[in-house]
Amino acid sequence: MKLFRNDRGQAAVLTVLSLAALLGMAALVLDVGSWFREQRATQAAADASALAAAQSLPGEPGTAGALAAEYVGKNGGGAETITFTSKNVSNDTVTVEVERPAPGFFAKVLGIDSVQVGAKATARASGLEKAKWVAPITVNINHPKLNCGSTGTPPRPVPCFGQPTQLDLLNLKAPNGPDAAGAFGLINLDRADSGSVGADTLSDWITRGFDGYMDIGIYTSVPSAKFNDSKFKTALNVRTGDVLLFPIYTKILGSGSNAEYDVVGWVGFEVTDYQANGSTGWVRGSFTEVTWEGVQSESGEGLNYGVRAIQLVE
Repeated sequence: MKLFRNDRGQAAVLTVLSLAALLGMAALVLDVGSWFREQRATQAAADASALAAAQSLPGEPGTAGALAAEYVGKNGGGAETITFTSKNVSNDTVTVEVERPAPGFFAKVLGIDSVQVGAKATARASGLEKAKWVAPITVNINHPKLNCGSTGTPPRPVPCFGQPTQLDLLNLKAPNGPDAAGAFGLINLDRADSGSVGADTLSDWITRGFDGYMDIGIYTSVPSAKFNDSKFKTALNVRTGDVLLFPIYTKILGSGSNAEYDVVGWVGFEVTDYQANGSTGWVRGSFTEVTWEGVQSESGEGLNYGVRAIQLVE
């Protein structure tokens, strides 16, 4: 008579059960990590699509929608939902939602073939409250090529984008205000520096732009025809063919070397040629729409000059 049962084979059963549990946990760990990576990739696709679409806002929502769909396709695809809303002006905000399957690999042993991952991104186009990398050449708000039409309520001027024009660097003698003899259309962009701005600094601002954030408001002029300096000319040579950002002013305050500009916005200008001789000079090119680094305006002001900041919101 046997007093004990035969236990042979139990260890094998326990080993198989343990291995199955370990494989299941490993499957979940590996696949969950894969799903998280796919979700991050989906979020990146939504972000890129929203930012791309906002480049065409607020004026062309149809183009913006096509760009959003194109960027989703270029970044892994998926089912996208694109909606437009209005914050400051009509159709200035786009939201892109993307959903796509993330396949399972090891999780298939648990009957999980794939999971759905989704992401949402919202981007807005706005005018600027502050602008970075500004160049020190001013544009009078009454320049003919800044006033080729109007839009909005109340009406605001719209520039003639892409049309050749000229900015004159002349001795400003009361173009629309007090006598500003001695000011030649150049501006001190650095409010922290109350001294005279030298040709080196002006040249650097042409080459690279002012590295601070320029607010709307009152700025002092740079007296004398410093655009005639060789360094200034070299800087313009370097930037010919590029787009610079110029401040727009409404009127000149003060007189002579104490003249000040009342800056109300910025405009992009593609430089094609220049001339600087003695006390006269000009810069030729055309006004152009640009996306620029800056702080977005909460009111949407400034969009009509074609300069916009694009950023993800919410």
